[in-house]
Amino acid sequence: MALIQQQPSRQPSAAQLEQMERQFGMFLHFGVNTFGNVEWSDGGIQALSYQPDTIDADQWVRTAWEAGMNYVILITKHHDGFCLWDTDTTPYSVKHSGNPTDVVAAVSKACAKYGIKLGLYYSLWDRSEPSYTRDFSGEYVPYMLRQLTELMDGRYGEIVELWLDGSWDKSCAQWRLDLIYDLVKRLQPKCQIGVNHTVGVYSEEAGGPEERYQPKNYQEGDPLRMFPSDFRLWDPHMCRADDPKIYTFGGQEYYMPFEMTICSRDGFSWFYSNIYEKKPLMNVDEVVRNCETLFAQGNLAVINMPPDVHGRLVEGDVANLMEIARRLGRARV
Repeated sequence: MALIQQQPSRQPSAAQLEQMERQFGMFLHFGVNTFGNVEWSDGGIQALSYQPDTIDADQWVRTAWEAGMNYVILITKHHDGFCLWDTDTTPYSVKHSGNPTDVVAAVSKACAKYGIKLGLYYSLWDRSEPSYTRDFSGEYVPYMLRQLTELMDGRYGEIVELWLDGSWDKSCAQWRLDLIYDLVKRLQPKCQIGVNHTVGVYSEEAGGPEERYQPKNYQEGDPLRMFPSDFRLWDPHMCRADDPKIYTFGGQEYYMPFEMTICSRDGFSWFYSNIYEKKPLMNVDEVVRNCETLFAQGNLAVINMPPDVHGRLVEGDVANLMEIARRLGRARV
């Protein structure tokens, strides 16, 4: 059976148009890093150290709804390999942690309650799975496909976006993104797939795309480093005001919108830590200005709001988000 492939086009598809209409969303970084006080970890933080008092997914999604957001993106597995859903593919998961709640299921339920769409983040890079270094193509790629099948097979309802990360560790061909794209489109036909550091060229020396291919420097016809994919990512950078939409791969042209990730605190503030609340809040004026530019260009913005060790969003983050929502004219309360 032939693989489902992305079709060349200078115009957005129906599914891309639906994504572009969503415009505004919330990113949720949560996992073992939250309890290790780090942004990244290497799989060495014990699963039992993950022990939130509760998983207040209702608060997370309700806040997104109140802020006029239309979707959330939940971390399912970061680079450490710890899985936030009930899986038997690895012992490094919530199933074997200090709180076995299936976080993906909890967020999916809350999304259904508030009418918010669900997107998922999944790290291609996995620093705890032995097959990643032992037999990448023979064992690890099938491992990823098993995990992505669990996330996409309907048990968590409709998934509108898959945010893939960690791709800088290997070349596009090694990841078998063609197999991932085919799997996801068969299980979730409307799901839009993005791969971080989408645009550029792969360089083993640089470990990723050249500086020339930052979003502020995009030019029509630039090469796609990670393909197939439906939209462009490079967190947490802002694109240019006249952001081009046509990019190339294999001599073909593809229409691809851009999604910007905004951190709720200054710097690279992805996961909650014991110093998180000491960091300055995101600048309201700057965020409002960037969001208005993105929306006017048919692009999207997601604001990262990391739950704390108690499984709840930080009050200061919520208040600041609501000010942004009011300034954008999107607040629902």
